Amino acid sequence: MTKIKAGIINVTGYAGIELARLLYRHPMVELCSVSGRSAAGQKIADVFPHAADIRLSIDADVKDVDVAFSAMPHKASAEVILPLFKKGVKIVDISADFRLKDAGDYPKWYDFTHPAADLLQQAVYGLPEFHRSDIANAVLVANPGCYPTGALLALGPAVKAGIVHPDIIIDSKSGVSGAGRSLNLTTHFCEAVDSVSAYALKGHRHFPEIVQELHGLNAGLDLSVTFLPHLIPMTRGILSTCYAQVKDGALKSGGGELMELYRDFYKDEPFVRVVSSPPGTKHTWGSNLCLIHPYFDNDSGRIIIISAIDNLVKGAAGQAIQNMNIMMGWPETTGLEALPVYP
Repeated sequence: MTKIKAGIINVTGYAGIELARLLYRHPMVELCSVSGRSAAGQKIADVFPHAADIRLSIDADVKDVDVAFSAMPHKASAEVILPLFKKGVKIVDISADFRLKDAGDYPKWYDFTHPAADLLQQAVYGLPEFHRSDIANAVLVANPGCYPTGALLALGPAVKAGIVHPDIIIDSKSGVSGAGRSLNLTTHFCEAVDSVSAYALKGHRHFPEIVQELHGLNAGLDLSVTFLPHLIPMTRGILSTCYAQVKDGALKSGGGELMELYRDFYKDEPFVRVVSSPPGTKHTWGSNLCLIHPYFDNDSGRIIIISAIDNLVKGAAGQAIQNMNIMMGWPETTGLEALPVYP
């Protein structure tokens, strides 16, 4: 069996080393090249003792690969993957650099002018549950953000079916690993522990991504979305609670009809489970699963959709591998079969 050669650009971040952990056991992949300029010349074991079995040195650049995963920060990611893209290397970009279709959104939300705006329309937004057929033919896939993954999967069936009014509220809570591995006062132990805090009230960078994809599901819905993230003192996980008012007569039999809508929408999806009780983030820890619980509140006429994911797996590295599997024509569960770690 011939394996493809894979590389990870910036293995030294949380998403990068999670990619290495998952790719190391992938039966169709040889992880042969990793980069991380801050740790160039060191072995992976020197930086991450838990990954000592991955006997690779960290180089300054990724070379001689068939597929590359970029876990670079925004702007830097686009710059480093362009030479690989021009060589025909398949790319899964975990940064935000190719998620938004409108180049004008990048100065507003990410404070830079896009260096390859002509590629934005070629890049495929890598949420398999919405764009599987496009991903299969893609050379460049933009891996979704962690917050959008949970929110979009929660809201997708209701928005596409047109059963809700445009005013939507998304309340998301994330573990501190979502902020990355760099030192930051906000995620300092003494600042984060025993505390829950809201942030980005003026607008989170994942907001335009959420609106873009919801609009793609139902262009006739003139959306008004409120998205507010919170920091929770835990390492992994995102819990999103989404609220929307149901249109009169849209759910004639109430909660049972809503549950049926969701289960039908996701019936063939290997990583989405529509569950009968509200999930917790611990139920997805270390897995590529998204657990969703849809609920219809008869008193208010609202639906409440709760989703839980591991932000480093389905919200980053696992979904990136799921995208690679689709791009290569393999079963998309390959290398991602592990059950969640519990408790």
